[in-house]
Amino acid sequence: MRLPLRHTVLALALLAPLVGAGPAQAQATRHAVPPPLLRAAVADLTVATENREGYKRTSFKHWVDADGDSCNARQEVLIAEAIDAPEVGPRCALAGGVWYSYYDDQIVTDAGKLDVDHLVPLAEAWDSGASTWDAAQREAYANYLDAPEHLVAVTARSNRQKADKDPADWLPIEAVRCRYIAEWTAVKRQWSLTVDEREKQELTSIAAQCPNAPLPTPPAH
Repeated sequence: MRLPLRHTVLALALLAPLVGAGPAQAQATRHAVPPPLLRAAVADLTVATENREGYKRTSFKHWVDADGDSCNARQEVLIAEAIDAPEVGPRCALAGGVWYSYYDDQIVTDAGKLDVDHLVPLAEAWDSGASTWDAAQREAYANYLDAPEHLVAVTARSNRQKADKDPADWLPIEAVRCRYIAEWTAVKRQWSLTVDEREKQELTSIAAQCPNAPLPTPPAH
């Protein structure tokens, strides 16, 4: 299971893979490199033309039970983000529980009315670089639980409104837009995904109005 009350952690957790480094070297490198500030992180995103050719949602296998505890990735997120924990029954059946959907400032008491959103949608990830990944990397992306911003429990209504749109075409309520674009930037950086011109412009515009806070150090592995 993941840590509870994940929704209260507004800071970002980025994962920059350290290829060819041993555990001690990787640990030292993480602590030696200061986390980027929001505006610098946005500015550093690579701009490229999006291409959705060949995209199928089934190219990203989800939801999987990676740790074999009978709870798949969707259920893990619902358990982790609950304000009041649900009862977990056989085969990870959830009963009760209370959640907060930050996209639209809603309290939800029925898990069936929640979607677990890929903050950067699968189709957007495909457009931005995931089309070149192998099946294992796409599965890892679709079920990633180690960075709290990657998957988020929100109302089905807000998630359907968002669909596969990037911040140039959809944003959550104004009060949480700084959080949202910071988390969007974190995911794009972590997975080396590109942005298109309109997306980069919107991220830059919003970031200029937000606190220029540092993105946090990636979680240790």
